[in-house]
Amino acid sequence: MSEMKLEELKFEQAMARLEEVVRLLEQGETTLDESLALFEEGVKLARFCHEKLDEAEAKIEIMVKEGRIEPLEVEEE
Repeated sequence: MSEMKLEELKFEQAMARLEEVVRLLEQGETTLDESLALFEEGVKLARFCHEKLDEAEAKIEIMVKEGRIEPLEVEEE
């Protein structure tokens, strides 16, 4: 990761970096040590993004329960 700490990243920044990490790993042009470091960074980024999505979902559920927003009707295909 760059100079920014994981906690300082916005969701979109973390996703962009995760996509970059995946691209670098898929290219297969890194050393084993570099690949392991990238993999570790990718796992941390994936967990961070998952947590952010969980937080957003929880906020939306609270707003629906409080009646501040209406739940979306999802059409099944």
